[in-house]
Amino acid sequence: MEAIFRRKTLDVNFSLLGRNLCSLANAVLEAPSRPQEEDDPIVVSKKESMLPTLHRIVQQCARERAAMEGKSCHAMTIKLGFGTDTLTSNMLINLYSKCGLNECSRKVFDEMPERCLVSWNTLIASYTRNQNGEGALKLFVEMQRERTQFSEFTVSGVLCACATKLAVFECKQLHAFVVKVSMELNVYVGTALMDVYAKSGLIEDASRIFNCMSERNEVTWTTMVTGLVQNELFEEALLLFHRAQQSGLEHDQFIVSSVLSACSTLPAFIEGKQVHAIVWKMGFGANVFVASALIDLYAKCGNIQDAYFVFSSAEVKNVVLWNAMITGLAKHVRPLEAMILFEKMQQMGLSPNDATYASVLSACGHMGLVEEGKKYFEMMAKEHSLVPNIRHFSCMVDVLGRAGLIDEAKDLIETMPFEANASIWGSILASCKVHGNVEVAEVAARHLFEIEPNNAGNYVLLSDIYAAKKRWGDVASTRKLLKDREVKKVIGKSWIEIKDEVHSFMVGDRSHPRIEEIYSRLEELVEEMEKLGYKGEIEHELHDVEESRKKQLLRHHSEKLAFTFGLMCLPSGLPIRIMKNLRICGDCHSFMKFASEISGRVIIVRDYNRFHHFKDGSCSCGEFW
Repeated sequence: MEAIFRRKTLDVNFSLLGRNLCSLANAVLEAPSRPQEEDDPIVVSKKESMLPTLHRIVQQCARERAAMEGKSCHAMTIKLGFGTDTLTSNMLINLYSKCGLNECSRKVFDEMPERCLVSWNTLIASYTRNQNGEGALKLFVEMQRERTQFSEFTVSGVLCACATKLAVFECKQLHAFVVKVSMELNVYVGTALMDVYAKSGLIEDASRIFNCMSERNEVTWTTMVTGLVQNELFEEALLLFHRAQQSGLEHDQFIVSSVLSACSTLPAFIEGKQVHAIVWKMGFGANVFVASALIDLYAKCGNIQDAYFVFSSAEVKNVVLWNAMITGLAKHVRPLEAMILFEKMQQMGLSPNDATYASVLSACGHMGLVEEGKKYFEMMAKEHSLVPNIRHFSCMVDVLGRAGLIDEAKDLIETMPFEANASIWGSILASCKVHGNVEVAEVAARHLFEIEPNNAGNYVLLSDIYAAKKRWGDVASTRKLLKDREVKKVIGKSWIEIKDEVHSFMVGDRSHPRIEEIYSRLEELVEEMEKLGYKGEIEHELHDVEESRKKQLLRHHSEKLAFTFGLMCLPSGLPIRIMKNLRICGDCHSFMKFASEISGRVIIVRDYNRFHHFKDGSCSCGEFW
């Protein structure tokens, strides 16, 4: 229905545009055509009276991105003798820019006998809109050679155009130029320079500029917060957002989207809810990017019901919104709903894109739906003319590997039209651990050691595969290789949010102020569970140590400590949400099932790959993870 309404609206607009063009064409045809009368004052006056109408039509063509109609207008400007008019030429540059026709924009610019400052700025804006940083930079150099005056808008426009393309050296050169012309304190130039540095990964330089600025507007604050998020400094982004609020900043949808992204990456569910309240207060709920960020927030914080509420409440749903919801369902191991949404979005007139297929393939992988995965993989090219990229192959390898079809997954890798990346080999290595395939694991590990030699997780995973087979000599050699290469192992951590404060735990943690109380309560829980049949699954503790030591290490895993603290602090009836940076082990998975039964709580554990919802002694994954 939404797509039909959108098409009808465009039809009406183009119909009006067509009538305007026809009226103007008739006026042109009715104008005297004899050359000797071209200078007749009456003829000149009549043609000039058409100029405002022509300008309105050119602007409408630009709004509608109507390239063909725009070219017709361009032809009429030449017919009417306005081909050299500066204002008309500027409008045409803007028209072609918005239609993505950079060459046409440049041709109009080059043919202008006279240019004003607006002409240069309009073409620079054209390069900005089409992400042509090199073109913008060359044009600015040309402008300097012609000694054309420039303003802060010219400089900020060049910086914006170059933001995604510049190397560090070019960033510094532009900064030096800004200082030379005494524009470093200008709010527009400073904001654009911050954006350049942030997108080039030089976030400290961006922060220095921000801190030195005497004047800041909404765009300045938004740019800095967004830059911190882009550079994965999520806590810093939230702190800066609080500073912005204290300064009385009026929120816009861009800063809200960035803050929501930070909240979804951190286990900051309560803070995310507070930002959601701002969204409703400011009326940003209809913005598809804000709505998409909200869906992502709730899905990543383990609340898929609220994610779906935001999705279903959105009046306009684009592909980004559908993809966010399908991805959320996939992460929460709800493949059936993900596939239903996949079909429904097509019924609404929207075609799946690359990201949609990656999400639905991921959903199939989480539940071992091999036939469904193969169907979607083939459907990409057959029904939607999409060529599978490396992400889709990675998902398909995961589908096959999780289902135990290790050799078939390896065969698929060998037939790919490009080299396998770390994600693909990592997926098959993880599957080898689950299904005990040492031979293929060694092949995958060899590739991973070459691609990412400093990723300790690959060495540990191969070591664990050897340990499961009691091949302690290979375990020792793998761990020696890890030590020789001086690769640091990622320490397992779990987080839980209590009363707007995030508490972090590590295995055997002693740093928490209530740790003795936590350990005591955990011992009581384990005793209750053992009466129901829980036994520490020491086969998941793969260190070559005595059985009693293995049990002790297992008992104090970080997610167990986080759960116990949540049980102590959260009111009864509330779900307990735990975030973990590594994959949950088999013993902790078993522990959470028993814990959900004896506590009567819903326990939601988000590990690095997916969500596990524990309720009444069972898990949503169906023992398939």
